[in-house]
Amino acid sequence: MAPTTLPEQLVRTCRFTRGVPERLTVSPDGGTVLFLRGRTGDDPSTCLWALDVPSGREELLADPVRLLAKGSSPRTAAIEAYATDAASGVVAFALAGGLWKLERGKGEPRRLPALGPVSDPRPDPTGRHIAYVSRGALRVAEADGSADHAVAEPDAPGVEFGTAVHTGTTSLDGVRGFWWSPNGGQLLLARTDFAKVRPWPATDRTGPPTSRTALAGTPNPDVTLWLTALDGPRTPVSWDRRAFEYVVGAGWDAHGPWAVVQSRDQRTVRFLGIDPADGRTSVLDEQRDTCWVQLVPGLPARTGSGALLAHRDLRGTRHLTVDGTPVTPQGLQLRAVLGTDGDEVLFTASDDPTETHLWSHSPESGLRQLSSGPGVHSGASRGGTLIRVTRDAERPGGRTEVLRAGGPAVAVLSYAERPVLGLHAQRLVLGPRAPHARLHFPSWHRRGGGPLPVLVDSYGGAGLQRVTAELDWRVLLSQWFAEQGFAVLTTDGRGTPGRGPDWEREVYGDLFGPVLDDQVTALHEAARRHPDLDLGRVAFRGWSFGGALAALAVLRRPDVFHAAVAGAGVADQRLYAAHWRERFLGHPDTFPDRYDACDLLLEAPRLARPLMLIHGLGDTNVPPVNTLRLSEALRAAGRPHELLLLPGTGHQPIGSTLTGELLDRQARFLRRHLSVEPARVPPRDQVRRPS
Repeated sequence: MAPTTLPEQLVRTCRFTRGVPERLTVSPDGGTVLFLRGRTGDDPSTCLWALDVPSGREELLADPVRLLAKGSSPRTAAIEAYATDAASGVVAFALAGGLWKLERGKGEPRRLPALGPVSDPRPDPTGRHIAYVSRGALRVAEADGSADHAVAEPDAPGVEFGTAVHTGTTSLDGVRGFWWSPNGGQLLLARTDFAKVRPWPATDRTGPPTSRTALAGTPNPDVTLWLTALDGPRTPVSWDRRAFEYVVGAGWDAHGPWAVVQSRDQRTVRFLGIDPADGRTSVLDEQRDTCWVQLVPGLPARTGSGALLAHRDLRGTRHLTVDGTPVTPQGLQLRAVLGTDGDEVLFTASDDPTETHLWSHSPESGLRQLSSGPGVHSGASRGGTLIRVTRDAERPGGRTEVLRAGGPAVAVLSYAERPVLGLHAQRLVLGPRAPHARLHFPSWHRRGGGPLPVLVDSYGGAGLQRVTAELDWRVLLSQWFAEQGFAVLTTDGRGTPGRGPDWEREVYGDLFGPVLDDQVTALHEAARRHPDLDLGRVAFRGWSFGGALAALAVLRRPDVFHAAVAGAGVADQRLYAAHWRERFLGHPDTFPDRYDACDLLLEAPRLARPLMLIHGLGDTNVPPVNTLRLSEALRAAGRPHELLLLPGTGHQPIGSTLTGELLDRQARFLRRHLSVEPARVPPRDQVRRPS
């Protein structure tokens, strides 16, 4: 039965991610595209598929339900990731804790003998071996299933091989900790020692007992790199580890192994070439910045001919560079490098922060734009075949098409459900600094139809844009709150991505001041343009960074904001990940005043407005103790507030079974404190049904 409300649909579809093609891989000849996708928009069992590009036919390669039919609870099993050899003929994936191998064109996948639980299995480029991580060890299995052995095993408590916690900042495939040589005979691997990482402050038994994330000002995990043959001794990779303690990237291409290392203050980043014989390193490139060097996904890298790809920030623009020379124009902001095919570089960039387009550069063809129309575009390219993914305002998940010279475009089908809720929103550019914003109205509201209370529903931080040309679950959630009787305003102010390095760095040393000022300015400018907005009834709702911003809004600006819902926010900036927080505020021992200026606990006695605090006690991103300590500080100061703790729940509860109740509680709180009448039922023609 189709869901009838947006909260129900968010649970059913896991925030509209089910049924969407993802992790697309093009074969070297461009004739086949591999991808993951469920069979329906509410199917949790993600399958592995192959698209034959010339014919446009799809083939189901691996169905987890069928593969686990003899096991327990196969309906929720999913293939979450996979990897291939260089020819895309051997595919490896983890399923139900086991190691699975598929040889395309040779029958069903089969489970290989392996020591589980298995994570991150990857064949070597020749397809003869599959490396994987299990219980802190890096192991290698013969692809024919004949043998399996440990290449590196933990040699002390708290040690893991094949894990490098910060490589996800530059990798397009998430966190990685080992990399094959092109001939499959050697591995570059990471050894991570978590022994000095301090446990998070305790909450209760339902929260995480410890964490591998170092908090600001505390010791980081100790990461070293090693070279090893499959059955030989390990050779250490040498660099100045005291000066460069972060390993933020690594790999092995046709020109040899390499690593990207970063100083603790994040003002210097080096691209190191590694000698595969003895582990000695040489500096291939170095970047410096007085605030921080931005890490761009996919960079640095090398083309087929060995040209060095990097980025450079010049006069407010982040450029793509080839051997140090910018190849992108002023005003086009580099977002990510998606890959190389020979000397052709595929990347994304923006000249409008609300849109991201697909571009290529090569010595022969120069610079070319490969996408058009409003949207957030991405893709992949290999062997003359281009995958173009367009996420626009039509429906969540967007559309995926495969293009090959001389042939028609082939669609990769998406089964994502169409939202039950229609949008009634407009995009705006507000105030003298021109931040981009989106303003939602209830579907039943007519201009001039009476004053509406305002709900500011922003994130505002460096990690996320909320105002883009893409329709995602957060946009729909803002519309859902609008239907409860609010005008809902979302603004991307200073510090958010997409506007270039100068815009990003305006929050250096002060995470909240410029951001809160932009939210207030945008609110007043929106009300000037739309007199229906009632500035006498304004609330702020936010999550994560937005949660801290929401709490700060009622603490610092009770003249503007009359109530707030703050979810999973960082109240004490010392109680957040060192790598992320020190980027903006520096080390707390060096800049204690910066941390104090952003400390919500110190401002707790100022609370004079209604505030609801929410936090999942299973949150492994923001330590739950942040919210608990803020609540304690408020109680100590005699400041009434509401506290909602969610046992066993992680950082993002929307999409879980708690969704409906959690949203209803927030809506009731906001309506009660802003004197909002119960929401009207939208007209039937404003409610969409899934297609």
